[in-house]
Amino acid sequence: MNSPASERALTYFHQGFNCAQSVFAAFAPEMGLSEEQALRFAAGFGAGVGRMRGMCGAFSGLTLVAGHCKGNLTGKPEDKEVVFALVRRLADAFKSEFGTLTCRELLHLDEQVQESARPSTRTQAYYDARPCERCVAFCATKAAELLK
Repeated sequence: MNSPASERALTYFHQGFNCAQSVFAAFAPEMGLSEEQALRFAAGFGAGVGRMRGMCGAFSGLTLVAGHCKGNLTGKPEDKEVVFALVRRLADAFKSEFGTLTCRELLHLDEQVQESARPSTRTQAYYDARPCERCVAFCATKAAELLK
């Protein structure tokens, strides 16, 4: 059973928004952002950043929430360390659950295959073949914990 936070994020995902947008926009009101702002801020992080299959977009959305919660407002190393330590703990939890932070590895894509920027069409087969829904739900649950 998904949490209310993960259900909100999955609603965005099922509407066609990318994984980063889905996680981040689910918490726009709690962060003092409009839905439009949150969707725009997170837009480039989907599909492993610009569909380059790097760091998981759902985790990128969670990282944006972590920055909102604990981000540094000075350039001091000790202030930056706070958010970095939080993101590392979240990354450890994600990797413990899914094995990797890398979109390409999560999707079992050949490293040699270069994809275009054009997103895949969303079908039931699309959802069935990917862990993306689970990643979005996991990251939304973690984001909700941060915002409590």
